[in-house]
Amino acid sequence: MANRTGIFKGDDPFRIAQRWLDEAAEREVNDPNAIALSTVDADGLPNARMVLLKEIAPDGFVFYTNYESAKGVELAHSGKAAFVMHWKSLRRQVRVRGNVARFEGPEADAYYKSRSLKSRLGAWASRQSRPLGGRAALMAEVAKVSARHGTNPPRPPFWGGFKITPVEIEFWADGEFRLHDRFVWRREGVESEWKITRLNP
Repeated sequence: MANRTGIFKGDDPFRIAQRWLDEAAEREVNDPNAIALSTVDADGLPNARMVLLKEIAPDGFVFYTNYESAKGVELAHSGKAAFVMHWKSLRRQVRVRGNVARFEGPEADAYYKSRSLKSRLGAWASRQSRPLGGRAALMAEVAKVSARHGTNPPRPPFWGGFKITPVEIEFWADGEFRLHDRFVWRREGVESEWKITRLNP
């Protein structure tokens, strides 16, 4: 039986997440697919930043970035990440924790080609997370890669996707008097069965 969040106890959590994202796309003004991605560096110090979730696959959550950026390096080092996706208009959020692996090949190539030409050239030009002398230096690099790659630049070897395969997904919906609805799907490993628990708010 469903509760007021629209969650059925036997539901697939990836389908719930997609349903909530689709509903948010109709109500959120900007970037309904924005997630706050958390990683840790080599010293165990946490990091967080906003990125755009580009796909909810049947077994994971996909976003794209520069592999040589701070987050790319941290993800490669730890192999783990967490994120929260929050929709103020719906008073809902989804929290995810799990393992991370590169998501490359035809899917990454297709997504790269779907971006605007300026965004594709920008991916080549930006040495993401590293020091920059000034905007003029960045624009000069854009001009260089534009001359080199023209109007059909290939996907850079240092740019592509990551897929988070979760071991935990929590759905949160605002409730009156701060008596929120919280349901968490947990499993021991990515091949294990989900166990569903309702949590205190």
